[in-house]
Amino acid sequence: MKIAVFASGNGSNFEAIANQIRAENNEAELVLLFCDRKQAFVIERSRQLGIPSYSFSPADFTSKTEYEEAILALLQENQIELIVLAGYMRLIGTTLLMAYQQKILNIHPALLPDFPGLHGIRDAFEAQVSQTGVTIHLVDDGVDTGPIIAQEAVSLEVGETLESLERKIHQVEHRLYPIVIQQFIEELEMSKN
Repeated sequence: MKIAVFASGNGSNFEAIANQIRAENNEAELVLLFCDRKQAFVIERSRQLGIPSYSFSPADFTSKTEYEEAILALLQENQIELIVLAGYMRLIGTTLLMAYQQKILNIHPALLPDFPGLHGIRDAFEAQVSQTGVTIHLVDDGVDTGPIIAQEAVSLEVGETLESLERKIHQVEHRLYPIVIQQFIEELEMSKN
């Protein structure tokens, strides 16, 4: 199954996914990275891993539809079957949602439905909850509202700092997301037969 990862920033989840796919040597093939920020470090990570990257900004287009149509053309040209969001900081619009129904995965750094949106880790930390975590879900037209596939809790300890919580969340993300992606692909492949 041909996969595209979408990312906007540092790319640590992208690298964890790429390394796991290579180690597993399975049905998954990470074909490309798409990034909406031309200077993001994830592009350097993709270069180091030998994975083609493509980057263009919504500001280069007259509408979100036009932007997503350009992305869709890229995905179709590369025969992409599954989109994996890994720190992609834009809402997916109708164009991509219609073309990839139930085939766009996202990871969120909180236990949804709590703390959706851009700052899940910070929001949970500031709320002083006893636990937060990581959620992997399918993408729908809401903000972090799609069907949940997997979750793992992370406890907030006495004396926890925002930075220490971020490290703990990222460790769970890097371990959990590649496993869930592989399981999701296996289920999709089985449903084809």
